[in-house]
This record gives sequence, structure tokens and C-alpha cells, in this order.
Amino acid sequence: MSNALPARFPVSAAQIDRVVARFYAAVRAHPGLGPVFAMHVEDWPEHEAKIARFWRNAILMERSYDGNPMLAHRAAGNVKGPMFAVWLGLFDSVLAQELPEDLAAAWSELAHRIGRGLRMGVETEAGPPVLR
Repeated sequence: MSNALPARFPVSAAQIDRVVARFYAAVRAHPGLGPVFAMHVEDWPEHEAKIARFWRNAILMERSYDGNPMLAHRAAGNVKGPMFAVWLGLFDSVLAQELPEDLAAAWSELAHRIGRGLRMGVETEAGPPVLR
């Protein structure tokens, strides 16, 4: 009996890798996002592999990603809330180019949900409330 959870939607690992590679090629060329990423990413193939693992975890329910995106984005120091709209717009354009419409829409919805959470995290200086 398997404990594996079903995929959120039927995208393949190869499609994830292709979307991630195309997205980061677009990021590197983007005048606003490119310099921000360049300050933090020293090894692009390694970064793309890590982010592909993140998406395989989030979509395919693999357990190959080990990281904390919220802490990484907050610690960067130069990631600002308004950048997420640009990031998501660029991501959506890559999804539309690479995937059938239904898969692009499903992945976009997930990316926007994650993006909202990350944006809130970088915009909230004090961190989560302390509940007593």
C-alpha cells in the first residue's frame, strides 16, 4: 500500500523542468527581476534544479525538495512585495507558452496562491503574530 498522494494536476516532471528553465531564462533577461536574482543565484543550473524539485513537491507530491521559500525570500533583503506581480506575470506567460490551457491555468492558480503567501511574508516585517 502506497502512502503517495495523487498529483494536484497531470503535469510531468519533464514539463516542470521545461517551465522552470524557460522561466529563469526570462528572469535573467528581465530588467527588473534579473538584477535581483543575480545578487543571490551563483549557480543557475543548481537553482533551477532546486526550484524544479519545489514544483515537483507542490504539484506531484514528491518529497524531493528541502527548503523554506519564505525564509529565503525574506532573508534576501532586496525582494519587495510589488515584484511578485511581475514575477507571476512572467511565470504565467511561460506557462501559457509551454502547457495546454487547462494545465497552465491549474499551475497558475497554485503559483498565485504561493505568491500571495510569499508576498505577505516579505511585506510583514514583524513576522507572524504571537498567540498566547
